Amino acid sequence: MNWKTFLLGAAAGFATGYATKQILDQSSRPSPDKVLAHVKETVKKDGNIYGSWILMKPETYTKNELDYLVYKGGITRNTEGLREQFEFVADAATGTILELNPQND
Repeated sequence: MNWKTFLLGAAAGFATGYATKQILDQSSRPSPDKVLAHVKETVKKDGNIYGSWILMKPETYTKNELDYLVYKGGITRNTEGLREQFEFVADAATGTILELNPQND
């Protein structure tokens, strides 16, 4: 076996695998963890995050007669000594927050 041919084939296989992974990562939807991180970054602009949760399984949601696949979750933050709770609905395909609703105790 010629070592140059072997190394060339291995390099081509690695490059193809890497390119395929990059394409799949770009076309797939964000993970629930990434969506939750995005929501936390948005909410913490007005106070410190105390706790958060997200449902790991996306579900169907209808808003303004449009159907979305969404993640639902919640955030608790402290603002000026007050604890506030919010529930959110985020688009599973993009991570965009569709709703952010304050919860009353």
